[in-house]
Amino acid sequence: MYKLMNMKRFGFYLVLCSLLTAASGRVFGERKGVALHPHVGQNLDLLEVWIKARMAYAGLPGLSIGIVQDQELVYSKGFGFADIKDKTPATPETLYRIASHSKLFAAIGIMQLRDQGELQLDDPVKKHLPGFNITITHPEAHQVTIRHLLTHSSGLPREAGSAYWLDFDFPSRDEVLARLGSQETILPSESLFKYSNLAYALLGEIIAQKTNQSFADYVEDNIMAPLGMGDSSVVIRESDKSKLAVGYGRRMPDGTREAFPFVDAQGMAAATGVTSSIDDMAKFVLWQLKLRKQGGKKLIAARTLKEMQRPHWLVGDWKHGRGLGFGIVHTIERELIGHGGGYPGYRTATNISSREDIGVIVFANSLDSEVYIGSPRSITDRIFDWIVPAINEAKEGKEGLQIRPEWKALVGTYQMPWQDNHIMFLDGTMSLIDPNTPNPKKTLNPLEHISGNIFKISRKFRTFDYGSVGETVSFEFGPDKKVKRAKIGALYAKPIQF
Repeated sequence: MYKLMNMKRFGFYLVLCSLLTAASGRVFGERKGVALHPHVGQNLDLLEVWIKARMAYAGLPGLSIGIVQDQELVYSKGFGFADIKDKTPATPETLYRIASHSKLFAAIGIMQLRDQGELQLDDPVKKHLPGFNITITHPEAHQVTIRHLLTHSSGLPREAGSAYWLDFDFPSRDEVLARLGSQETILPSESLFKYSNLAYALLGEIIAQKTNQSFADYVEDNIMAPLGMGDSSVVIRESDKSKLAVGYGRRMPDGTREAFPFVDAQGMAAATGVTSSIDDMAKFVLWQLKLRKQGGKKLIAARTLKEMQRPHWLVGDWKHGRGLGFGIVHTIERELIGHGGGYPGYRTATNISSREDIGVIVFANSLDSEVYIGSPRSITDRIFDWIVPAINEAKEGKEGLQIRPEWKALVGTYQMPWQDNHIMFLDGTMSLIDPNTPNPKKTLNPLEHISGNIFKISRKFRTFDYGSVGETVSFEFGPDKKVKRAKIGALYAKPIQF
């Protein structure tokens, strides 16, 4: 009964927020549904502050994020720039080269053909690609099969025989096949996990030869179009290139970044060629969650998708595995299904927790996002650490902190030579955090109200600290009624905007 009452209260809250949004324009912007709940919103505020701080100090160009929950894109937002030169902002509609996410589309295409009786997963590759003449260095090993290609257990080389990741001269379909004769297997098939872009290029070629279509045409007609992914493509349309984020190299010592030219994956498209946006990939994630939850058949049968998303191969331990196309990570809290990717100028990650009916998508347009933020995958980790528990707690009826109106003006980032301090409402307290750390929740100090604009830094959650624990935080206002500076312990800090 208590849970039911809380859910009703939450439903009323959402209706109220919707009315306020409709009355005043796009107030909440990219937040919908459960993301409007105060408790969830405060954790989203933390996520945004953290990302902005890390990007600012590292000079990262841009990234876009999406969170899907309960059949809705509840949060989507762009940070920084899709194009630094033109100051084009990154948005949820910005297109990114999503790199190895492409393998998911290749795997689905193969499973569609399997379910149609066109092939079997344990068929030798040579049955469908007579030109598969790579030298088998371990003749005692199993024949290389389609299943081996899907699970990265084929023993094939990682690449198709040239340095196209350096010179960006990707091979054509014909070149991929022609080079097979001069290559050899690295490992016996079915012995160890070995990631292979070549394996997925061959899967794309199998699709092309079985359907008499190019891999690009097949995927766009049979997967993207039915899902309404109108901005996504395997071969990007000329009309869409203006929406494509510029891909940037790593930040050099002088602070500059190289803007990479557009790179066509050509014959490696099934491994790394797809272009998409947060909005479109959200549709791809929603399709998976709905099919798993409700059953039926759209693109593939629900049982086929579940077959693809269960472990077929374990990678060294019980924490990591490979499905058919999908990567699988087991943690104490949940099982995450998805894929990541890297391409000249781009880093990407998508992870789904089907048990919680939640998916997270992160696309970035720089190679070194993994150095400064911790990689798009690390951002998804923070979302599952911070946002997903908040969503689950909100559904159970947890309230957000009741905020005094006069305290709202105190929220913000305050800079001092030593570090930045961010004042915010989080997890039931008004708190002070350092946003420019790998995990700012570990720096959290609650603030206890003393009087007026004076607070005390609490030691509630931290037992060891070199900072100003136990001392006061106070605020001085200017004539415009905005905070002019904050005094944290004995040091003054000025408000800044990232």
